[in-house]
Parts: sequence; C-alpha cells; structure tokens
Amino acid sequence: MIEQDGEMKVTVAHSALEALNKVQTGKEPFDLILCDLNMPGISGLELTKRLLQLDPDRKIVIYSGYEIGSHFNLLIESGVSGFISKTASREQLHNSIRCALRGEAVIPITLLKQLRRNEVLVARSELSIEDVSINEKEMTILSEVAAGVSNKELAASLHVSQRNVEYQLTRIFEKLNVRSRSEAIREAKRLGLISMETY
Repeated sequence: MIEQDGEMKVTVAHSALEALNKVQTGKEPFDLILCDLNMPGISGLELTKRLLQLDPDRKIVIYSGYEIGSHFNLLIESGVSGFISKTASREQLHNSIRCALRGEAVIPITLLKQLRRNEVLVARSELSIEDVSINEKEMTILSEVAAGVSNKELAASLHVSQRNVEYQLTRIFEKLNVRSRSEAIREAKRLGLISMETY
C-alpha cells in the first residue's frame, strides 16, 4: 500500500530486533518508522523507546489492528508521532505518514478525547516535588525558559536540533502536567525547582 505512492521507499523488517539492526546499520537514515504494537521478540513500545534513545528526533508511528486504548498513555509517554489502524484505507495511510513527516500528530479522535479526560482528572495542585523527576539537563532547560530564552537559542547553546529541544520541553511539560512555557515556569516556581526571582 505504501509503495503504491511513488515518493515513498519502503524497507521491511519482520521483528523489532531486525528493525533496530537495520536502523543502526543502514547507510541512509529513515524518515519514518512504522511499527506494529505486537511483534516477535520485543514489543513496538519497547522498540519505540530504544529508537528514541538513539535519536530523540526520530518519527515513529504505531500501526496496529488491536485496540490500543489501554496502551495509550504509555505510547504517548514513549514519544510516538502517531497511530494508524490496520483498517485504514490506502489514502488514510499515505495521509497519516505525510502528517507525521510534517511533525503533525496522528491520533484517532476517540483516543484524543481519552487523553483530554485523563488530563482533566489529574489536578496540578496534587503534584509535589517528590512526584517530579526532573534531571539536570531538564533543570537547565527550565531555567533558560524561565529566563526567556527561545527554543532556537536553546538549541544553539545545547548544540542540539530545535526538534530535540521541543521534545525535551514536551517531556518537561508532561512531568509538570502543564501545557505551556508560562505554566511550566509557574509550576516549577511553586515546586521550588527554580527560584521565585527567576523569570
């Protein structure tokens, strides 16, 4: 189905470990990894984690015939770029891949509603410093954000891509249960992660 689009070239792997090997030894980088949730050996979730450890900028889309609602939060936390059902048409499949390549998340509406519900259920005031595991790199990013440094400037000072900075910020937002830079600064101050004077 994918190869019927003349602009897309496909490399197939029959297991997660084979996929991992092809990614690591391939001469050309893959633009996108489309992987099944259930595979022989390690799962698509574990494969996603390992691939993103190698390159946080990598785009990974889960392609599954199973109901993934029960795995949704784990998959979001793992950093996938989206989900495509095996019942999708060729046109939907091609469109979903192109969306992911543009950096747009591909999430079924039913799962999007579930994510929104779960976020509403977690009260921010419930978070305490013990609940938040911010590492040293994330603390640096938080302090820079509080000082008004842009993503572009952060990328330059950390010697990483802007996409990497965005990924790191998304992880920080998730840990603090916030949705924006300003909310992250307020929450970090409330928790004592950054000083009240910092802005």
